[in-house]
Amino acid sequence: MIKILIIDDDLALARSLEIQLKAESHQVAVAHNVSDGMEVLDEFVPDLVLLDLNLPDTHGLKALPAILNNLPGVIVVIMTGNTENKEAVDAMRDGAFDYLRKPLDLDKLLQMAVKVESLKKSPLSSEADKEGSPPKVFSLQMIGSDPKIIDIHKQIGLLARNRITLLVTGESGTGKEVVARILHEASAPDQPFVAINCSAFISTLLESELFGYEKGAFTGADQAKEGKLEFAGKGTVFLDEIGDMSLDLQSKLLRVLQEDEFVRVGGLKPRMLKARIVAATHRNLQEMVKKGTFRQDLFYRLNVVNITVPPLRERRGDIDHLAEYLLAKIASKIGRQPLPLNAAGRKKLRTGNWPGNVRELENCLTRSMVLAHGREIDTDDLVIEQNDDQEQAFHPVCGTLAATEKIHISQALEEHNWNITHTALTLDVSPTTLRKKITDYHLKRAES
Repeated sequence: MIKILIIDDDLALARSLEIQLKAESHQVAVAHNVSDGMEVLDEFVPDLVLLDLNLPDTHGLKALPAILNNLPGVIVVIMTGNTENKEAVDAMRDGAFDYLRKPLDLDKLLQMAVKVESLKKSPLSSEADKEGSPPKVFSLQMIGSDPKIIDIHKQIGLLARNRITLLVTGESGTGKEVVARILHEASAPDQPFVAINCSAFISTLLESELFGYEKGAFTGADQAKEGKLEFAGKGTVFLDEIGDMSLDLQSKLLRVLQEDEFVRVGGLKPRMLKARIVAATHRNLQEMVKKGTFRQDLFYRLNVVNITVPPLRERRGDIDHLAEYLLAKIASKIGRQPLPLNAAGRKKLRTGNWPGNVRELENCLTRSMVLAHGREIDTDDLVIEQNDDQEQAFHPVCGTLAATEKIHISQALEEHNWNITHTALTLDVSPTTLRKKITDYHLKRAES
């Protein structure tokens, strides 16, 4: 049993949560604005605070630091119906324990209460989380409301509190560099973000790019030059396509990560590494380790935290939102008003084959906007490659059975315009089973 404070101006929801939580033998207090919530906080001293964001007197994100300062050790869970993913990053970065989207999953909430009760019995130190005062807000984000995308934003918010090395994996075009840039903006926006494509340089040139060199280090080095690791300061060094780095340079990078220092080419003086390293690849590094083309010890050093960006085919429900965002971006870039997608165009995008992921979607929309004849984008304006063999080739070999089933069900629902009866007949399952799968996989019908 724990003490739970609900701060939410939705009277019906607050009352419903109060009843459900009390039925589980928890002590519950309710407030409908931040001011009343702060008073209850002092008197009630909760273990868990369920905090809504859109409150009448103060935004929840502004109230979060005050709650954590007034009652150190309290666990705060953010609740919101907003679709703004940046809020998830801000909330997790600023100390929230979790971030839940409305409508709330009651089972998940009850499980969280059990977890908080367990933490209360065996408290862990959170001093590391309190170090420093994280810099303020940013605008870059990944578009989408798929649970995997929300989870990525939550992880970024937590990672922004420290300087831990990160490995970002995913197919080409999914947005791996976007993840790195969001993390950088959340943790060190006033410092440089330095991106290096490891496949664009031969080994010797890449070494000079990373570490810099001293005067006379090699023919043509007529003056000293600082490398990207040095230039980045306390910012971020993004090593794209790390799987293409030579074994010789892998060993040198490993030493940098082990010792937090490096030496310029031709130099003797060690220089401290202050930047965060974020590596990214579309390759399977574990398979490369088995084949001997990637160092196992470097893999472990890079893979302290791993974020896998899902391909577009696994989050088709986000395509409408992505298309709207990308059309506005494209229109701004070419200096014209954005053209809207009609219903038929949106449906074609949702069911299309996207081996190139978000990058390919953006290219398709750019071509469509430039060449469209009418005042909206129709199916005839959208040129999408429909190649079943190509799509199959881009499915991850190591994909889970659940992920494959989710994709198959989602595609079947789209093909039958979300007619449960017809889709169930096609899949050879009962409508009840299909509805349960839809709930389990968080599938949602895209807006038309």
